[in-house]
Formats: sequence, structure tokens, C-alpha cells
Amino acid sequence: MSPLVRTCVLVLAALSTGAARAQDPSPHAIDIPPWFANTFLDLREDIDDAARDGKRLMVYFGQDGCPYCKLLMVNNFAQKGIVDRMHRHFVAVAINMWGDREVTALDGKATTEKDFARAMNVQFTPTLLFFDEAGKVVARLNGYYPPHRFEAVLDYVAGKRERSESLTAYLGHAAREPANPKLADQPFFRKPPYDLTRRPGDKPLAVVFETTDCAGCDELHNASFKRREVLAQVERFDVVRLSLGAATPVTLPDGRKSNAQAWARDLKVVYAPTIVLFDAAGTEVFRLEAFLRPFHVSGALAYVADGAYRAEPSFQRYLQLRTEALRAKGQHVDLME
Repeated sequence: MSPLVRTCVLVLAALSTGAARAQDPSPHAIDIPPWFANTFLDLREDIDDAARDGKRLMVYFGQDGCPYCKLLMVNNFAQKGIVDRMHRHFVAVAINMWGDREVTALDGKATTEKDFARAMNVQFTPTLLFFDEAGKVVARLNGYYPPHRFEAVLDYVAGKRERSESLTAYLGHAAREPANPKLADQPFFRKPPYDLTRRPGDKPLAVVFETTDCAGCDELHNASFKRREVLAQVERFDVVRLSLGAATPVTLPDGRKSNAQAWARDLKVVYAPTIVLFDAAGTEVFRLEAFLRPFHVSGALAYVADGAYRAEPSFQRYLQLRTEALRAKGQHVDLME
């Protein structure tokens, strides 16, 4: 669609009540940068328009009251290098995880923001999906990525590097940060050999995937794993720590033999640290990825240990209810603590 034709369409749409509704901004707790595109949320058209300009589409899912969305906007999107990359290589659109604006999905079917988020299995905010020219998701960020790692993701997608290596491999050499050159230990980590076969009466299982030289891993150990409320939930799990790139032998929960590197690849672990949570039967039910503070770590562990995921499939809804319950008891709750 040419710029002139597109302008005419937008003007005509503004005269129509239904089309105008599709253009009404969805409420966001955090201001979206002005360079985000204001489109009809027809993702097929957005991808085509981006490709015509030699760019790719990035879809951002956010929600009201999301501290990590604020970090993305205030930290990442306030950095010139990141904003310059976004201008050069991407078209960015914003979707409210709980919004009602109309979205035309890649199959051409009309849906709402919240239903599209559910269809894309969005469990964290922010979640960012990067689409190639054919409408395939070539990178997915579940949660907040700090600026140096986010910048590397933009380079990966803009350079179309998915054709030659995985995002995990690329981040391993393109986003190295000064951090602990050794894996930190914890007294609650199980010792090898790692037989994770689940048996009657076993606790649920938490598998922590880490790497050395990982600032996020240091944050997990120095913040979350020193908090009483996190440690109280940790006691309810069998906890195993594995190095992402190691050949450490592992007997998987279903009894198959593997190793840490191969299992991480099968589980599509793309960020260090990642905590994959399994129920007592050995079925993955949830995972924690990216930059998360202790409140979210303890909440996710409780979400699985209490079996709350069975009744409430949305972790965000569960977290809201948990926050309200704690505050009703007079407890101070700070999502960023």
C-alpha cells in the first residue's frame, strides 16, 4: 500500500465508527515511545509494510502496572543505540495483554488483543515477538532483557542471523558481560548424578539453567536466593542447577538419558538464567526467564507448588490476586523488591 493510499484509508477510517474504534489507543500504564507505529493491527499488512522498507515487525505485549514494561521503556528505549537500531531496522507495534482492540492475526482472522495474546501464549509482560518477512517468529523475548542483551537481540534479528545460528548461540558470544566467571553454588542444589525421574511422593522439580559470566545469574543468587520468602518456596522443590553448554549427564523426568546442553536445546531455553518448573509427575508447567526480582521468583514457585496453575492458567492474574491477598493481610508488597 502506497503512503498516499494508506493516508486516504486512515482518513476514511476515522469517519467510520467501527474503524475509529480500531484506531483508539489501548490503555497503557507506561507511555509507549512516539516512534511506535499506530496501525490497524492487521499483522499481515504490518509485516508487508515493514518488509517493503527493509525492516522487520516487532510486537510488544504489555499491561498496566507492569514494572518490567517500565524498565523496557525507561532503560532500553531511552538508549540512543537501541532507539537508532529500532528506527533503522524495525516497525514496532504495541498490544495490551488485556485489551479489546481488534487484531487481524496472521491467518486473516479478526480477534481481540487479549485473545491474540492468549493465542500466542503470552504469560509475561513485556513479551516481544520479532517476525520475519514471511510472518514467522524468529525471536521471542519472554520478559525483560537488560539493554546490552536486548541490543544484541536487535542485531541478531536485524542481521537475519537466525539463518545461521540460534539466538542462544549468538547471545553467548555477542552479549558477554562482566560477571562471575564461575557458577555460584547453593546448599539446596542437588548433587550429581542427576537422576530426575519422578516417583510417587516426590516434590515438584525446579531446574535452573545458568552459564558463567552471566550478570542475570549473579542477580538471581545475590538477590532472590538470599530472600526468606524465596527460600521458603525453594524448600518445596527438588532443585537442580545445570550449565547451559555442559555435557553433564542427566536422566530426564520421563526416564530418558540426555545431557544438560541437549536438554536445554530440546526445552528451547534461550536465556540464562532460566528456571523450568515441573510438577511432581515430571511435566513442565511453567518457566521463569529473563530479569525477575525476588517477588516474582517466589510467586512463580508458589504458583506451581500450590497447584494454582490448574485453576488459573494466567500467571499474571494469579500474581495480581496474590498481591492483593498479601496486602489485605497488611504485608508490604513491592514488585521490584
